[in-house]
Amino acid sequence: MQTRVYVDGYNLYYSCLKQSPYKWLNPFALAEQQLPRNAIDRVRYFTARVSARPHDPGQPQRQETYFRALATVPQIDLHFGHFLTHEVTMPDASAWQAGQFRPVRVMKTEEKGSDVNLASHLLMDAFDDLYDVAVVISNDSDLAEPMRLVKQRFGKTLGLLTHRSTRVSGKLKPLADFVRSFHSGALTRAQFPATLTDSTGVFHKPQRW
Repeated sequence: MQTRVYVDGYNLYYSCLKQSPYKWLNPFALAEQQLPRNAIDRVRYFTARVSARPHDPGQPQRQETYFRALATVPQIDLHFGHFLTHEVTMPDASAWQAGQFRPVRVMKTEEKGSDVNLASHLLMDAFDDLYDVAVVISNDSDLAEPMRLVKQRFGKTLGLLTHRSTRVSGKLKPLADFVRSFHSGALTRAQFPATLTDSTGVFHKPQRW
């Protein structure tokens, strides 16, 4: 069955990659492992570029190296949203628990656009009849409505692909025709080689992530 995979990169990172050694992940290889009977022609990867932080100035360079690795796979398309960082006033947690309100100024970073971009491509690809099966790698309940439309309006089969430690969203699970859970061993087997080559030359997996 003609299959497309839609990856919420931010959601995937925080659900199972952030505290792991598996950040050098090839999502196309992961999808092929988990869906061996499906003909996967495209993986759409939705993300946003980070900015340098005082405590981690090398983060953008590491991320760009990963994007470069993703670009070596012809079946992967990258789609970019953006991050918005701004100062906000929020209540101090310890004071709040004590029944007091103590305002604290903090820097809040939010990813903007990726969920909308994923939903848009999921729907447009269904409208253009580019897949029989759509597999979503995300646990974002905001995707419930576009997933419902894909099933009811276009009659497509929908799957969810999640790490087994993730509790599947109660809004998404009823919409899925199947849920496939992977473990850390699958992430190990789906890593890019430590050294890759593209049109610019040879590059390497970042030593520190």
